[in-house]
Amino acid sequence: MRLFPALALAAFLAGCAANPISGRSQLLLVSESSAIADSIQAYQGMVGKLEKEGKISHDAKLNARVQRITDRLIDQAVLYRPETRDWAWSVKVIEDPKTINAWCMPGGKMAIYTGLIEKIKPTDDELAQIMGHEISHALLKHGAEKMSMQMAAGVAAIAIGVSGSNSGNGGKRQAGAELALLGLVLLPNSRGAESEADRIGLELAARAGFHPHAAVTLWEKMMQASGDNSRFDWLSTHPASSKRLEELSAQELDILPFYEAAPKRQAPSRAWTSTSPNERLISPAR
Repeated sequence: MRLFPALALAAFLAGCAANPISGRSQLLLVSESSAIADSIQAYQGMVGKLEKEGKISHDAKLNARVQRITDRLIDQAVLYRPETRDWAWSVKVIEDPKTINAWCMPGGKMAIYTGLIEKIKPTDDELAQIMGHEISHALLKHGAEKMSMQMAAGVAAIAIGVSGSNSGNGGKRQAGAELALLGLVLLPNSRGAESEADRIGLELAARAGFHPHAAVTLWEKMMQASGDNSRFDWLSTHPASSKRLEELSAQELDILPFYEAAPKRQAPSRAWTSTSPNERLISPAR
């Protein structure tokens, strides 16, 4: 039983794979297909509950605006990852003036809260930055990665218990060291994951015809608005900082050519057609 922690660590190492977009090693004990299946079930349950509570917006103008923007972003996501044409893409506007949040689950199930729209008052370009960032988390398999991290933490805790129950304090220390190594080597840096989504989201939005400078103005608004009593859920999971603004400003010049080449105001295509396999839509991070 003393080998259990080492075997667990070996299993975690075997579950690592390089992300095809960013190149970063990810722990994927949970497959993307499993993450999508779980997300669909959770999304349906949540939306059903909110619908009964009257919290799903039926504001035709607002829903049309959000749908128009996300459709253009989805077009770019599907061009980059053709397999996502099979995702059941969906976006809901949730009536909650106190919550400032937006998200995209694995598989393309999205939501944005009225609190974000009412408090931040984003332009279309800024709203595209929000949703493009969230869509990028799904494209980058960050949801499956988070689930895998939770699974890894659970297995590691069991490993510590098994080792400790059979080997005394020495076994606990050994297992604890292996767990520390696991954390240092394999568990992703949340700041790194956010940087990935910033970069890819910025480019997706630009290719969809939304100006990249909107990412800077959006975060400036977020920082200004974060001092009130609203439930600023989005900022708590997407921390703003002067460094982040500097990075977004620096990336703007690299991304601007994609925006300038985009067919602005063109209605999104629902044909889900792919590009040539030799064309790389997302440029590598610099």
